[in-house]
Amino acid sequence: MLETSARLLRLLSLLQTPREWTGTELADRLSVSTRTVRNDVDRLRSLGYPVHGTRGAVGGYRLGAGAALPPLLLDDEEAVAVTIGLRTAAGGTITGVEETALRALAKLEQVLPTRLRRRVNALQRYAVAIPRDDPGPRVDAVTLSAIAAACRDHERLRFDYRSHDGSQSRREVEPYQLVNWGRRWYLVAYDVDRADWRTFRVDRLSPRTPTGPRFTPRDLPEEAIDQVRRGVSSTAWRYRARVVVHAPAEQLVERINAAIGTVTPVDHTQCLLDTGADSVEALAVHLGLLGIDFTVTEPAELVELVRELAGRYRRAIETRPQQQSEGGEHQWV
Repeated sequence: MLETSARLLRLLSLLQTPREWTGTELADRLSVSTRTVRNDVDRLRSLGYPVHGTRGAVGGYRLGAGAALPPLLLDDEEAVAVTIGLRTAAGGTITGVEETALRALAKLEQVLPTRLRRRVNALQRYAVAIPRDDPGPRVDAVTLSAIAAACRDHERLRFDYRSHDGSQSRREVEPYQLVNWGRRWYLVAYDVDRADWRTFRVDRLSPRTPTGPRFTPRDLPEEAIDQVRRGVSSTAWRYRARVVVHAPAEQLVERINAAIGTVTPVDHTQCLLDTGADSVEALAVHLGLLGIDFTVTEPAELVELVRELAGRYRRAIETRPQQQSEGGEHQWV
């Protein structure tokens, strides 16, 4: 009986790989006959595992999706990855999954072998994250699931939306894709009333039910990630600037994160950087960290601040203390 149970677990482990196995392949792996394989497959089915079989020269067995989730077998690396993922989800940015994640985590940690529990606990104890200055918004798991289902089924979404300036509006869109950027979730969709593509913060929308009619998907004008980058940068920054950077566009793109702004080539020696920040001070700092010469002409507040900073830095090196003289007084130059 122990041999049969061990063999069933080994068979289940093989069937969980995303491929189809012939009866002969399984028999060779388990060192049994094909008849025993058929009997073991029937045992798994009686336990609730949906093992599908096809006949013929190219037929075989594969594990499918059933009405209920049967127990799964995880190897060491998979178990560690799932445990860490559940711990992260328990304190993540999606509301409504914390309790569920903790229940699943408790079940998994209860059966983790000692060697794996030590690995997970070591990561938990010695790898800590610095709390963010801005905790960021949290989105509802039900809302995310509803949006994802509408994207999958090509159904229009109706929702109330609160923009960054606090104004309220009612939208009807053709949803295409969800994009996760840091601690924020965005929906890329085609706004039916405005006849244009839009990017929406998921934490600012409240879906209305039922969903709208089905639609024929349009071709996205650009990748969803690029759509979010462009849409977010155009609305989230309080101060914006178009800066001439004295370097080829390729060189600048290698130095900056795509979230900073968009880069447009001018010629082989210059490019335009369209960027922004919540304050002119932050904008001036970011530009100074480029490590490349640049020319800024607007906004006026940024031009004045850069001029002031240039004078401050220049004065910082014009007078500096040297070593003390014999009399104990500083000599200045």
